[in-house]
Amino acid sequence: MAAEHLNQKDVSLVRVNLISCKSILSRSRIPGLEYCINPYTGCLHGCIYCYARFMNKFSPEPRQWGSYVDVKINAVEILKKQLVRLKGVNVSLSTVTDPYQAVEKRHQLTRRMLVELAAAGCQVSILTKSDLVERDIDVLKQFKPGECEVGFSLATLDEKIKQDFEYRSPPVKNRIDALKRLHREGIRTWVFIAPVLPFLTGLSLPALLEEIRDSVDYVMVDSLNIKGGNWPGISEILKRKYPSLLSSWKAICLTRTEKRNYYEKFQHRLVDLSRKNHICLQLC
Repeated sequence: MAAEHLNQKDVSLVRVNLISCKSILSRSRIPGLEYCINPYTGCLHGCIYCYARFMNKFSPEPRQWGSYVDVKINAVEILKKQLVRLKGVNVSLSTVTDPYQAVEKRHQLTRRMLVELAAAGCQVSILTKSDLVERDIDVLKQFKPGECEVGFSLATLDEKIKQDFEYRSPPVKNRIDALKRLHREGIRTWVFIAPVLPFLTGLSLPALLEEIRDSVDYVMVDSLNIKGGNWPGISEILKRKYPSLLSSWKAICLTRTEKRNYYEKFQHRLVDLSRKNHICLQLC
């Protein structure tokens, strides 16, 4: 079951704070989505590559990404008030946190807000790394057909690579099993191949697309974003686990021309594999 992969040491390293928010529906900059909801600030997964660590700068005290989760304890009440004038809007859950990280198991903010969003006739797109979303299949079915979708973020099919870059996140198999179940239940599903880890994501790309091809409505892909202060952590992992890739990654991540050349080649390969597997592909 979701979150059982976390041991007590992982959980004890994270400080969980209960806070109040003044607003929970925020304007989204993502094309096609009007608003976003982040029930939590911070993320237990603490993925090395996560660009959302830029949220640290809004903290009243210095904090390390992955060491804290702020629970917006009044989020449901605030959402109810905002939905009075914002019925039927498009909403993303979530953009700078995981709405189904382990604290959701206890606080159920995501579940309770989905109930309100469904009642208000909203369209919702969920993005998560967690199979805990299976708990809420009954709520997801409250949305009108096609107005709720669930995406799973996957950077690789290789569990070892996954462990190196996001060791607290749920196993890859858990996500794929959850993806397949939700699709069987008639819920619109998608996979976000992101971030593309240079020379690593590509190793299992053919197998990944073959594994998910019958369980997705579409696949979206995005490159690695290092604007959030994540490069030091990434380079440290590369030095320890993939030293032969360090110089290539540095060139791709820090040089515009090298980045464009690498991702253009990756994109061509991805397009060919998607056609072969009859997968609808969207490129960010």
